[in-house]
Amino acid sequence: MFETLQEKTEEKAMVQFLERFTDYPFLVKFKNSEYHIGEGEPTFTVNFKKAIPLADLMKSTSLALGEAYMRGDLDIEGNLYEALDHFLGQMGKFSTNESALKKIMFSSTSKKNQEKEVTSHYDIGNDFYKLWLDETMSYSCGYFIHEDDTLYQAQVNKVDYILKKLHLEEGMSLLDIGCGWGFLLIEAAKKYKVHGTGITLSHEQYAEFQEDYLTVELMDYRDLPKKEYQFDRVVSVGMLEHVGRDNYQLFLDCVEKVLKPGGLFLLHFISALKEHPGDPWVKKYIFPGGTVPSLREILNHMAEDNFHTLDIENLRLHYNKTLLHWEKNFRDNIEKEKTRFDEEFLRMWDLYLSACAATFHNGIIDLHQILMTKGVNNDLPMTRWY
Repeated sequence: MFETLQEKTEEKAMVQFLERFTDYPFLVKFKNSEYHIGEGEPTFTVNFKKAIPLADLMKSTSLALGEAYMRGDLDIEGNLYEALDHFLGQMGKFSTNESALKKIMFSSTSKKNQEKEVTSHYDIGNDFYKLWLDETMSYSCGYFIHEDDTLYQAQVNKVDYILKKLHLEEGMSLLDIGCGWGFLLIEAAKKYKVHGTGITLSHEQYAEFQEDYLTVELMDYRDLPKKEYQFDRVVSVGMLEHVGRDNYQLFLDCVEKVLKPGGLFLLHFISALKEHPGDPWVKKYIFPGGTVPSLREILNHMAEDNFHTLDIENLRLHYNKTLLHWEKNFRDNIEKEKTRFDEEFLRMWDLYLSACAATFHNGIIDLHQILMTKGVNNDLPMTRWY
């Protein structure tokens, strides 16, 4: 098949752009040509059905490559995760024109818009998530104590670990902000006989959680102070990423208002080394409005509410392993997923799970748990009791 002059020109311009990614050598294949980028044996191969215009790559490398993969205009020979693991460590070389992507990169943090953004992801359908999450329906980082822990065991480990960190005692009240499908609160009630309350913006999660004997409310965190609640303990797992940079202080203010003096708060969140507006492809297709906070800015905001840090732990590699389990489950159930979703959606979701696993492995993002007290608490053990 013959190429037009325009196609050949676009192809060469694209290859010149890709030549900036030389940390790991790779092959780029087109229908009539092949290019070797970097020095040494190629670590992966990318097959292009057609070239991506240079203007698109310059506007957003992430969007251009991600959308091409979704459409099937590019494919990876072999293992998608391994290719991304080599490539995404070089995300600092991506081009992003933030001014041309304002609507995607900087969406409104109003209650109405944030509810819309949250439900767009979490309300795809409980049946969909049940296909590739474990039995606990935990959609956050697991905790692998042993190398051969199953995904289910890792999620049980994670919840058990968090509950131990919270130093729970019978009769205490526990608030879970962004409670998901409720496994943490169910375990807390069973093991520690605490009174659990969960809040969520997801209608699907709310409906599922109604089957259990705990309190759950469809509520924005900003409405917590109006309820005049007071809790002994507060936990939030994987929810801060939806708050938005402008509202981190407000989020912590709301927690402070409902936490009793001396109470413990455990904040579990995806973090970054430095402040960054986020990835355009992820914000457009996966988590609209999602922003990854830096650890240092959260610690800075905590001080304003007299939150004293007891411990900070990084579980980055645990999330890498969690995502690889999810990605395998997702692929293992692809035939069932095809009955509900089109090819573009499934390629998008597979790319998302594999790319996230790669970014955790490369340290582009971290997973931190911060344990803190409201004011000074001198009644806790002096050593890490957990």
